[in-house]
Amino acid sequence: MLRRYGERVHRIAIDAAFTCPNRDGSKGRGGCSFCNNVSFSPNSRRRAPVAQQIATGRKVLAKRTGARRYIAYFQAYTNTYADRGRLDSLYRQALEEPDVVGLSVGTRPDCVAPEVLDLLCGYRDQGREVWLELGLQSAFDATLDRVNRGHGFAEYRDTLLAARQRGLQVCTHLIAGLPGETAWHTRESQQRVLDLGTDGLKLHPLHVVKGTALANDWRRGGYQPLSLEQYVGIASDLVQMAPPEVLIHRITGTASSDILLAPDWGAEKWRRYRRGHRPPWVPITGRGNKAVSLHASATQCVGW
Repeated sequence: MLRRYGERVHRIAIDAAFTCPNRDGSKGRGGCSFCNNVSFSPNSRRRAPVAQQIATGRKVLAKRTGARRYIAYFQAYTNTYADRGRLDSLYRQALEEPDVVGLSVGTRPDCVAPEVLDLLCGYRDQGREVWLELGLQSAFDATLDRVNRGHGFAEYRDTLLAARQRGLQVCTHLIAGLPGETAWHTRESQQRVLDLGTDGLKLHPLHVVKGTALANDWRRGGYQPLSLEQYVGIASDLVQMAPPEVLIHRITGTASSDILLAPDWGAEKWRRYRRGHRPPWVPITGRGNKAVSLHASATQCVGW
């Protein structure tokens, strides 16, 4: 993005008031066992108009990062879970902003119809940056069942291949520390994703947040989250596994301190960035064209 635009491009998270088929009864109720959407979208459910959300985000980022160009990140819940007409209207509201260069659309792999892929490709063909972000979390169906995900690996495979056939950029989300999984499961999940082909990866540790079934398991002693050292080890392995052409979009995630129960290091991303003595937007020389390096200490690594 720096090469293409000559300046920093930052995402602005948008809540377009979507729901999820695993919540509205289409596939289930209650959602995934770990899901409290506020944990990754603190402003979710405020549902201000798209232009207003972009304006608010623009003001915050101007002070925090100095960015002047943006990607509209449709993040909260399932952002392809509507008919094509409604999706086009919402996406275009973002693209009409003069400093918005493209879209990043987060969704479930079982909620991306062919006409939605065609819609996204249309924006791309107009010269927009477009990423489809698929929340897989694990390539193991037993794990997906255990966390009440509501889909399996087959749905991810079909959607990924359909998107790649159209030349659409795909970023795959994986979670380390899911119930019943070890570091091997997370590495194997990523390898299966890489074998199919993906353009980007987002890595997250599993957080225990209030208002979830996982929180109840944790309180009963039925779930133990990863330690900082365990997560750094897993994340380092995953980055080393990825070929140079696969972009690492994120190597950790945070949860708001007012809802986070565990792990206790899960709300400290920015402090760990600073402990690395580098601003978070400065690329660190790494393998191939990656903007990461594994030659730093654990406290540097975890914040990327």
